[in-house]
Amino acid sequence: MHTYKTIIEDISTQFTEKHSRFIGYVAHTETDEEAVAFIDKIRSVHSDARHNVYAYVLNEDNRMRYSDDGEPHGTAGKPILDIINGFELKDVTVVVTRYFGGILLGTGGLVRAYSKSAKDTLEAAQKYLMVPGVKYSVNIEYSKLSMFEKMLEKFDATDVETTFEENVIINFSISETNSEAFLLELKDTFSSSVSAVKTGNSYAKQKI
Repeated sequence: MHTYKTIIEDISTQFTEKHSRFIGYVAHTETDEEAVAFIDKIRSVHSDARHNVYAYVLNEDNRMRYSDDGEPHGTAGKPILDIINGFELKDVTVVVTRYFGGILLGTGGLVRAYSKSAKDTLEAAQKYLMVPGVKYSVNIEYSKLSMFEKMLEKFDATDVETTFEENVIINFSISETNSEAFLLELKDTFSSSVSAVKTGNSYAKQKI
């Protein structure tokens, strides 16, 4: 596992260039299937648009795909891919929808417009650093929950899932760099009455 940058929330921006409307979308996608599903979703929403251009980069094998979707070769998909790589992002899919406004932009104008749409959209998205992490599960009494939740916040726990049963079961991820200190403070805070069971490895998210 290695550290990389990504976005989590779906974001959309738009602008108009010589009466053509460009709508940029970005989503977090970790597989080809997720990327294609997102692209198909945007195509469905904008089935009346002239072009739905896309590019995506995955962390797995550093896979990259793009399509000009009918625009002149090299004027749309590749510029979007270059913008994604310029932000050094992975597990990201960008789709730019274009509603043609009746005025030709030329090859240079198309490159600039698609690049701008991708850049505007990615700039608007919150960036995250995905760092190697450890997954834990904790079974804790209700009376100790508030104090434990403060610990989770202090150590930037992510992917927190809480189940309320006889006790509270909490599953979460902690970055490897915070893991040892977290376990020590957990022991000190609860005098060994609460323990964290390691359930695997995963990425933990840190805002940039």
